[in-house]
Amino acid sequence: MATDYARQCLTMTLSNIPAEGRVLLVDDDRELCQMLTEYLEAEHFEVHSVHDGGDALQELQANAYEILILDVMLPSVGGFDVLRKLGASYQTPILMLTARGDDIDRIVGLELGADDYLSKPFNPRELVARIRAILRRANNRSAKGSAADELSVGPITLNTGTHLVHVAQRSVPLTGAEFRVLELLMRSAGQVISRDAMTEQALGRKLVAYDRSIDTHISNLRRKLELEPGDNPEIKNVRGSGYTLTRAHA
Repeated sequence: MATDYARQCLTMTLSNIPAEGRVLLVDDDRELCQMLTEYLEAEHFEVHSVHDGGDALQELQANAYEILILDVMLPSVGGFDVLRKLGASYQTPILMLTARGDDIDRIVGLELGADDYLSKPFNPRELVARIRAILRRANNRSAKGSAADELSVGPITLNTGTHLVHVAQRSVPLTGAEFRVLELLMRSAGQVISRDAMTEQALGRKLVAYDRSIDTHISNLRRKLELEPGDNPEIKNVRGSGYTLTRAHA
């Protein structure tokens, strides 16, 4: 009786703890979805799961979520198709689930707008850590919205409040992760930032072996900014040290 009473009290206590965020989980492995849902709910997340990209798009139109967890391999409408349909301007953070060691999936996902990725199989504790890191960054951006900064380096301007980037008068749509990497580079223009520091500050996690996410985001930024060589700033790779955004020449 005492054990049942303690369990009931614990259940009532947990039910009164507010959810940390609403999670949309998209994976065709129903058993995995059930297991992750139970784990995330125990960590005080509110979880809804669907099993196809088309259903995910309908759900995102009908309801608001703090984060989207999206598997690459889905029936009918795949994960990459979902990213393409959402577009680069989509603001809800996206965590992609990819096959272990499949660099192509990871790179394509990041290029299409994913904020981060996690390779299968993974430890649910790591998934929770990634989700919390992503939501923490999103909440920090919202908290800073009332005191927005506008950064300028040469023809590049970045507004932390509106989340808009321009090169001269041309608008440049960036994903959330690309925006954070560029903001970090612009705040430290002329200084070299290590890949470890960029991973921690822009992606909210430690750099691990074979993790090329920062390099992919840098490549995307170079392509999107379309800076002509010469007097414009450049994003340079300092071998063995990291990356730097050079200042425009006078």
